[in-house]
Amino acid sequence: MKFGVFRLEEAEGALLAHAINVDGRRIPKAHRLTAGDIASLRAAGIGQVTAAKLDEGDLDEDEAAARIAAALRFDNVEVRAPATGRVNLHATAAGLFTVDAVLIDAVNSVDPAITIATLAPNTSVEAGQMVATIKVIPFAVPERLVADAELICRQREAFAVRPFRARKVGLVQTELPILKTSVLDKTARITQGRLARSGSSITREIRAAHDESAVAEAIRTLIADNDMVIVFGASAVCDEDDVIPAAIRLAGGTVERIGMPVDPGNLLILGRLGDKPVLGAPGCARSPKLNGFDWVLDRILADVEVTPKVLAGMGVGGLLMEIPTRPQLREAADRPKAVTVGAMLLAAGRSSRMGTGNKLLSEFDGEALVRRSAKRVLASRTAFSVAVLGHQAEEVGEALDGLAIERVINPDYADGLSSSLKAGIRAMPETVAGALIVLADMPAVTTQDLDRMIDAFVQAGGKAIVRATHGGKRGNPVILPRALFPEVMELEGDTGARRIIETAALEVVDVELGPAASLDVDTPDVLQAAGGVLRR
Repeated sequence: MKFGVFRLEEAEGALLAHAINVDGRRIPKAHRLTAGDIASLRAAGIGQVTAAKLDEGDLDEDEAAARIAAALRFDNVEVRAPATGRVNLHATAAGLFTVDAVLIDAVNSVDPAITIATLAPNTSVEAGQMVATIKVIPFAVPERLVADAELICRQREAFAVRPFRARKVGLVQTELPILKTSVLDKTARITQGRLARSGSSITREIRAAHDESAVAEAIRTLIADNDMVIVFGASAVCDEDDVIPAAIRLAGGTVERIGMPVDPGNLLILGRLGDKPVLGAPGCARSPKLNGFDWVLDRILADVEVTPKVLAGMGVGGLLMEIPTRPQLREAADRPKAVTVGAMLLAAGRSSRMGTGNKLLSEFDGEALVRRSAKRVLASRTAFSVAVLGHQAEEVGEALDGLAIERVINPDYADGLSSSLKAGIRAMPETVAGALIVLADMPAVTTQDLDRMIDAFVQAGGKAIVRATHGGKRGNPVILPRALFPEVMELEGDTGARRIIETAALEVVDVELGPAASLDVDTPDVLQAAGGVLRR
């Protein structure tokens, strides 16, 4: 490939290096220049262009990326069409992402021009989420390099999504006078929220005395009609003969391991009664935040083997977060404050252009749009999530049942978007450095998209505005730093945050999400084209 500046007379067939606006139209980057393009450039007074010319034996970036994608072996993953040298691969089912790191490393070692990036192994994903991307960096690469990469890709499966399988789950919670009933109620609700991503559900809960005989009886009662049992103890396990492990053995089961090298989540108990798992949940699993219990639960729900050896191998990467209540006084003065983000899911609108239907209750793959959006927010790296409800609050709220997302009602939703923004800001805890504003009617925005925006916000120290874009044009979602919260509270009418973003004396970081950033389903035609079914 030859790259450089070419006179128009020699530029036909070359790939344009930089987009050019000419004659009222835009000739995009990587476009192969035609005779018509050359004529338009000449008429505009342009005499030369920066471009790339392919040598014999070169493949252009799209063909190269598409060939590598076609050679990859995978399961429950689909390949999207190539564009600008990139091919994205998306999950076709909700499940656990597994990857052969050795094979991916081998492909990435062929040449720096050829790259494959994937999610981390054993990441929980939802249907439609991007799990890998192939990017050919230059405009063209020698065909021989692509052939080398293809040979490696064909050796064995590179990655897969192991689909979640819906399970029936029995829940046991032990009681002591020190534990409030409200805590038990919240634990059951959060556990159901964790199970919801796999279609699983709690069929029955038993609250028993914190005594090995009572817990053993509860386990025996529940295991017969369920696929697994989860036990929450009123006090933390401190010995292999403590109440929960002793109860598993008394019920006729085995205790395979007590403890795991994941923090939070150290005090998990892995047990089994026959061929059914019995998990002693660590206390941190009473919170919806990611912890070691999630790692184990997701593997079980995806039929990925969980053994004592697997648990022992979770230490690298197992430091998930610091427990705020654990004293570390010597380090506290030197430790920078963590940058966290709270999310508000705006779901209060009237869907006025939908006729008699509510777009948020429309179904995508059999699931209400508002629930689908909420699950993606909850799976992201947010520290707090709230749904702002208004129009048909009861019906929309029912669609969120079982999800561990806070809810606030905006009684002034008819006054416009500003009222919902203010309701969401009022709900934000003091600990968050910024608010991620997510519109509930944007079906293409994924958890990965939200995490990319959160990463950009964290990298900016929590001081910048982060905005999603499509082709360089502003879109949604956005993240507003706490410094702008007072300005949001001054908004009136059907006004969003655009004016604040455009006038604030803060850095604006754009994160390119592609079409997802501009697709909101405001009309029946757009909703149908996006794959939704409006329920009237």
